Amino acid sequence: MAFEGLSEKLGKVFKSLKGHGKLSEKDVRDAMREVRMALLEADVSFKVVKDFINTVTERAIGSEVMNSLTPAQQVIDIVHEELVKLMGETNVKIDFPSKPPCVIMMCGLQGAGKTTHSAKLAKWLKKQNRRPLLVACDIYRPAAIDQLKIVGEKAETKVFEMGQENPVKIARESVKYAKDNGYDVVILDTAGRLHIDEQLMDELKNIKEETQPNEILLVVDSMTGQDAVNVAKSFNEALEISGVILTKLDGDTRGGAALSVLAVTGKPIKFSGIGEKIDDLEPFHPDRMASRILGMGDVLSLIEKAKNTVDEKEQLRLAKKMQENKFDMNDLLAQFNQIEKMGSISSLINMIPGISGKIKEEDIDEKKMPRTKAIIMSMTKAEREKPSIIDAKRKRRIAAGSGTKVEDVNQLLKQFDMMKKMMKQMGMKGGKKKRFPKFPMNMGGMPPF
Repeated sequence: MAFEGLSEKLGKVFKSLKGHGKLSEKDVRDAMREVRMALLEADVSFKVVKDFINTVTERAIGSEVMNSLTPAQQVIDIVHEELVKLMGETNVKIDFPSKPPCVIMMCGLQGAGKTTHSAKLAKWLKKQNRRPLLVACDIYRPAAIDQLKIVGEKAETKVFEMGQENPVKIARESVKYAKDNGYDVVILDTAGRLHIDEQLMDELKNIKEETQPNEILLVVDSMTGQDAVNVAKSFNEALEISGVILTKLDGDTRGGAALSVLAVTGKPIKFSGIGEKIDDLEPFHPDRMASRILGMGDVLSLIEKAKNTVDEKEQLRLAKKMQENKFDMNDLLAQFNQIEKMGSISSLINMIPGISGKIKEEDIDEKKMPRTKAIIMSMTKAEREKPSIIDAKRKRRIAAGSGTKVEDVNQLLKQFDMMKKMMKQMGMKGGKKKRFPKFPMNMGGMPPF
């Protein structure tokens, strides 16, 4: 989980501040020294850290904070505000022209995830009722065109390719094709290199000159820390990029790139890659990211994720079965599938206020839900519909079929039975049926982690 180390260290600093009834200037400066170390360890640019600490300190030792009844909370609010400013204050959207197509040129070093994120962007645009066209401009990397076709199929997006033709010509012809066939967005998946070289930049400059893209998005790997910022700076100087897509923000990254890109390049992070699935791309919101860093959660992103992934009709069907106390193992499996679509458990926990930052990643068992699903799928149709018929012999068969232990099967059945009793109490309390929520629930104390 990105920023985990930074969030933990900042949490300790602010907890210490809250222990003081009133803050002195020394308390603030000592706290800011710890914050400085935490940011540097998170691989944030030294100059960015220096300016950030100076600004926060200057604001925090003002009379408004010192004389406040809750000075520690005031300092936290200032840090939050400055973190938001550091990352750009608001989400910067794609600049769509009045006359389509919108040409988006994707660039970056080889291995940053450019091809995959071209398809992810196409998928995201389709959800916005756009009609994107993916274009294979990387003719050098082995199987690059085939890879784009594979991820393009996952994104349900057509791929325009002309084999080993000149990339500049491919880009030019793809824009013509888009105009003639009603595509309103053209995504150019350009070639990358293992390092920045003159040949790469010349080709990208020629594609830019030929197609006049509305957006030049640089894909950078957040795992590379300050190297990602240096790459962004070099590409910006050569091409004048319009924004950055920061990948692997769900991974074990220190997060320094996210906090440094705007300050160093002047260009915003527009999207962040948050997983390996084709849907794992989201617009980058600085205010929400700042809240996550400070352990405040991110309810808005959680709600948006639920709206985009949860099947409302399915939720209504499940709610009705809960009310009638007819909920069975098939329904539980369907519920798990809904939750799984929303992303990893650790990423969801990171968005919940009050829990974010308090549960360590090593304490989360991401394999718990797949194991539980395997147990359910190893049951027969009759067993799923009526779990009470599962005896000792059936349990041994189910455990063997799912690669788990009989104890795991027993635990699932016990929790399911408790959940059914809870539903019965909720559904019939006071002689009136209560309305169940449509949001994916953590069923009856059955956490998937």
